[in-house]
Amino acid sequence: MTDLFSQLAAWLTSAGQWAGPEGIAQRLLEHVEYSLLSTLVAALIALPIGLFIGHTGRGAFLAINLAGFGRALPTVGIVTLVFLVSGLSMTPVYISLVALAIPAIVTNTYAGMAAVEADTKDAARGMGMTGLQSLWRVEIPLAAPLIMTGLRLATVQVIATATIAAYVSFGGLGRYIFDGLAQRDLTQVLGGAVLVAVLAVLVDLILAGIHRILFRHRLT
Repeated sequence: MTDLFSQLAAWLTSAGQWAGPEGIAQRLLEHVEYSLLSTLVAALIALPIGLFIGHTGRGAFLAINLAGFGRALPTVGIVTLVFLVSGLSMTPVYISLVALAIPAIVTNTYAGMAAVEADTKDAARGMGMTGLQSLWRVEIPLAAPLIMTGLRLATVQVIATATIAAYVSFGGLGRYIFDGLAQRDLTQVLGGAVLVAVLAVLVDLILAGIHRILFRHRLT
């Protein structure tokens, strides 16, 4: 076990391991690119849905159940299916990661909107606000902490799962895991897993810090 940790430390700290088109730096950039783009697309789809059902109360049952169904979908299965249909491209990976991120964003956005008290909405209307003005000036600001939590959860989930890009021969940190398994190189497998875990934890800490800064007045 000590030898394995020594080999892992040597693998992670080797200057040569970080350089070149297959180095850790390049794989890290690829992984971040896949993750951020997928989360952004998911947010553009999921946020309007969550805001709509939270504001109007319409379609809540269907949307939440579809979101739950999305969580149950096997990510690798989606990648394989779309890959067979679309051919050699990043499309299957992005579709799978977007599908993974949408449920957390929809459910947390809806929960945040639903938590806004009816009396608060009535007061906004009593002040002469239209439904749209109430949405932007009252409901979204009050729901923002839970919405941010949903984005945070989705981002971390996507980072942890973006290793599937390597499953269809693309890059990212998953390349070390899949190549290591093929080569029976345990050090490379563990190195890839550690890098993914560290990236997910760091991003989660960064987003948690942003969350505290944005909403610190609500925590005091």
